[in-house]
Amino acid sequence: MADIAKLQAACEANFGDKATLKVAFGELTLECAAADYHHIMQTLRDHDDLHFEQVLDLCGVDYLAYKNEPWDGKRFAAVSHLISLRHNWRIRVRVWADDDDFPTVDSVVDLYNGVNWYEREAFDLYGIMFNNHPDLRRILTDYGFVGHPFRKDFPVSGYVEMRYDEAEGRVIYQPVTIEPREITPRVVREEQYGG
Repeated sequence: MADIAKLQAACEANFGDKATLKVAFGELTLECAAADYHHIMQTLRDHDDLHFEQVLDLCGVDYLAYKNEPWDGKRFAAVSHLISLRHNWRIRVRVWADDDDFPTVDSVVDLYNGVNWYEREAFDLYGIMFNNHPDLRRILTDYGFVGHPFRKDFPVSGYVEMRYDEAEGRVIYQPVTIEPREITPRVVREEQYGG
């Protein structure tokens, strides 16, 4: 816990009121606005007291209904996990996108080139746009895919389906034709089961 207090003090000294710090799950979480994100990530990497030289992960988050409760704050965030090998520290950085209809944050590929694919994944699955990303395009879904499948308002069966059409000799896209239905499992047991 002494290491977390030391890291928290270093972050408070460097970021002041531009960041909110919280201790959760044995790690420090730094939350910031989209306008301050790139500068904060650069300081985390370059400052000798911090020296977070590696990003372990970056993912998108949709807080539309967090913990099955309505959410009051901003809807989309990008969350990064950084590690400092020099200090043996970890930090979680959460940046909130300002606009829920068009979530946008700055790319940090110029600082950590390993986040290239992570940012593309967050764009593809959540629709979070990363300003100044060198190659922001879909990575897991098809280029013709409509929507972003990890958004909580995305329909369970999707918008379109694809199938191979024998007559046309190609893959075609068409509106989803699956009717929603309720499947109730049937329990079958022998009469003397358990007795």
